[in-house]
Amino acid sequence: MNKFEIRTQIKKDAIVAAALKLFQEKGFIDVSIKDIAAESGVSSVSLYNYFGNKEGVVRECANVLMQNTVRKAKELLGQNIDFKDKMLQALEICADQDYHLLTSPGAVGDQVLSSLYNENTNRIRVEIIEEFIGVGKKEGVIDASVSMETILELLTVFGAIQSYWAKTENYKDKMVELNRLLLFGLIGRS
Repeated sequence: MNKFEIRTQIKKDAIVAAALKLFQEKGFIDVSIKDIAAESGVSSVSLYNYFGNKEGVVRECANVLMQNTVRKAKELLGQNIDFKDKMLQALEICADQDYHLLTSPGAVGDQVLSSLYNENTNRIRVEIIEEFIGVGKKEGVIDASVSMETILELLTVFGAIQSYWAKTENYKDKMVELNRLLLFGLIGRS
């Protein structure tokens, strides 16, 4: 990277850090581009140049937050543990990531932030999930006759439930139960 690219990246990082802080404190609707610019020390013009609009900032925030989740999930794929344990741990990692942003004081009840965040993180999650499903099918743990499309549609429904529950007090407990239901069904472990 040259000096210009380094300065640009530093500014983008400052914008994302400021936006995350403000979204968590106030929610999406109550934060303006001017607020983010002031908090980050970067001009509003630069913010628009880098991200286009406030939704673009949320998209980048989602990418940044998911980087750690993606890294952890990929590490899980390489571990020599039972596939079901890998899936449970991966689902818990993803649920925990959402929990930190979507249950912060300003974000609770902010449907716009929740919707934008989920839309952008789901895209990233699908890539991770497809990798896990592929490994599960190869290992014979996931029924190879069930299409990827059907599995992803089921996970989309579970994601909608997760978003709804994000506002509840016992979110983490409910997500553990939902993940177990997803992996083991109503009958239980085989």
